[in-house]
This record gives sequence, structure tokens and C-alpha cells, in this order.
Amino acid sequence: MNDKPTIAVIGAGLGGAAVGALLQQAGYPTKVFEQAPAFSRLGAGIHLGPNVMKVMRRIGIEDQLNAMGSHPDFWFSRDGMTGEYQSRIPLGDFARREYGAAYITVHRGDLHALMVDTLDPARLYFDKHLVDVDDNGDKVVMRFADGTTDEADLVIGADGVNSRIREKLLGPEAPIYSGWVAHRAIISADKLAAYDLDFEACVKWWSEDRHMMVYFVTGDEKEYYYVTGVPEPEWNHGTSFIDSSREEMREAFMGYHPVVQALIDCTEKVTKWPLLERNPLPLWHENRLVLLGDACHPMKPHMAQGAAMAIEDAAMLVRCLEEVGGDRYRQALELYKANRFERASRVQKVSHDNTWLRHDEDPSWVFGYDVFEEPLKHPHPTTTGSPA
Repeated sequence: MNDKPTIAVIGAGLGGAAVGALLQQAGYPTKVFEQAPAFSRLGAGIHLGPNVMKVMRRIGIEDQLNAMGSHPDFWFSRDGMTGEYQSRIPLGDFARREYGAAYITVHRGDLHALMVDTLDPARLYFDKHLVDVDDNGDKVVMRFADGTTDEADLVIGADGVNSRIREKLLGPEAPIYSGWVAHRAIISADKLAAYDLDFEACVKWWSEDRHMMVYFVTGDEKEYYYVTGVPEPEWNHGTSFIDSSREEMREAFMGYHPVVQALIDCTEKVTKWPLLERNPLPLWHENRLVLLGDACHPMKPHMAQGAAMAIEDAAMLVRCLEEVGGDRYRQALELYKANRFERASRVQKVSHDNTWLRHDEDPSWVFGYDVFEEPLKHPHPTTTGSPA
């Protein structure tokens, strides 16, 4: 008989898929609810540092990711106008040797597909838009837009920046528009062959108030991706993104290096997204509800660590449940926050400041982190609460 608590995960994004997979592997009866009607290959590029690849190893998809991803030897930072190198951060063999896993860049949709495939399909539910949740002390009852209900002993809010679970814990509050937008585009590498230029595997072009991050998202280097950070005073579009244009990109990056101009010239479709944040939240959990990822610490993508923090959260949450026992969930959730709050908040701040790897620095505090081996910090005894 399984005496582990039943768990519901709201959201099957990267953090939700990670926590769902790890919980199911650990023997927790876990259902994952996703509001999208079906899986689709959304998004564009994503970085997976060694800190994340160690979690992928535990989930069982590290080898597949290594085979499909691009393996840059360096993270280069270059002056946007002159092309002068500002930093050369070694990755490749150095990362595997020093940090214990590879550093790859990959298409987010391909990563997501691998992660979703690790979930028990009989316990993965699409088209489930959560409208209300009632924590009655003994169980949590979830109500969905299609009129159905379900219940669980614990509910994990992995439902993003506009989390319904966060709203239940802390009340309605819109995320903060950072004053920056991100342009995103994928370019066929075939188009770049016409240029006598070096299109590096992982490079960030900087100027005083904007940047462009560029990298391959497939191991065969057929898809080259860029994402920008550009100041824009207001976002009044009422949507999560809008279409942009080559003309807007040319204006935003006027005077930038010929490599950047070539990327803009080769752009066929580009979208523009508002970058949303929240200040560090005072509350990550209450009774049988707990948050992870963008639901509790959304951040600018300027460290390429937003999804990484959600995946680390997932692994630490499961580790803490296993450490103290699922029947002592209050202690487990306190332990989880005690071991994630400081790190997530630090990454939030560095992402906000947009200083990461602009100049040569030691990134080992990020890349060398192993969520499974990091010594656990125990919360102050007065905050642990009584056994569940």
C-alpha cells in the first residue's frame, strides 16, 4: 500500500514536467494538469547548464539531450558595435570536467517534448484550466473550467507568472512589467552561408542599454536563434507577445556589428515579448499548497537561468519530501523554501541587473551547483510547524 500523499501538479511546463516526473519516479501518486489543449512545440531556444543537466540525468533524458543539443565551447560576450570580446567563458569539455555535466543549447520545444514523454500518460491531463482551488485542511479540491473537479493531498503551483495558485495564496496582483521587451527569432543556418562571417555557437552582443543573445538550438547547427533585451517604456498590448519586424530590429540595433545586421537581414519572422518580473515573494507555500518556478520567482531571461531555477525547484521539492517523509509535508515545504529562496532570489537579481558573464567571471556558483548533493539548510526550529 502506498502511504505517500497524492499530489497534483498544476502546469506541465518545464518546471511542472520536471516535478511530475521526479515525483512519479519516487512513487508518489501524481497527476499533472495542463491548461493547453494538447502538447505543441512552443518556444525557441533555451540554455541548459550543467546544474540543469544533472537533473536531466536523474530524470533519465541527459543522453538524449546531449545528442540533440548544440555544445558551445565558450560563452562569448562581445561589444555590439566593435565586436571586441568582453568575456570568454569556457564551456564544452571544461564544463563537463569542472561542473560535472555538459552545457548545451537546444530548442525549448524539443526539450519539453522529452520531459513530457517521461510522465505517465494516464496521469497527464490536457485542456484543464484551473479556476479555483479549495484547501479545506485535509484535502485540496481543484475546480476546472470544463466543470470537472479533482482532489489531492498536496497541490504544486507550476502554473507560471500568472499562477492561479499564487493568487490563491497571496491575492490577485499583476506581475511587474520590467520596461524591457525580448525579440525572438529562429533563422535557418542555410541563409547565413551566404555571408563571409563567423556565426559563433553562443554569443551575446552588448551595448549600453540593449543586447542580443545568439546560439544554435540543434546539434546539427541548422537553426540559429536570437533573443534580445531592448528597453520599451510601456507594454499596452494586452497579449503575451506580438509580431515584430525586420524594420523594428534594424532600428533597435542600428550601428551594431555586421554579424548582427546579417542576422536581422535573414530574419523572416520575429516576435516581441514583454519581460515580466515579481519581487521576491514572502510566501512560497501554505498548508497543502506550494509554488515553484515562475509562479513564485519570475525573472528576466538575461542569465538564461529562469527555466533552470524552476527545474532546480522541482528537484529540491522532491528531495525535501523524501528527506522528511511525505506525511510531514509542512516540514518538507519549509525545508524546500529554506533551500531555494536565497538562490532563486540571487538569480532573480542578477538577471534583473543584466550583468551575467558580460565580463570574465567565475560562473561556478551557478553551473557547479548540484541540487541533489548540496548540503541541506534547515529552517529555524520555530518556523517548521507541527507534524502533518
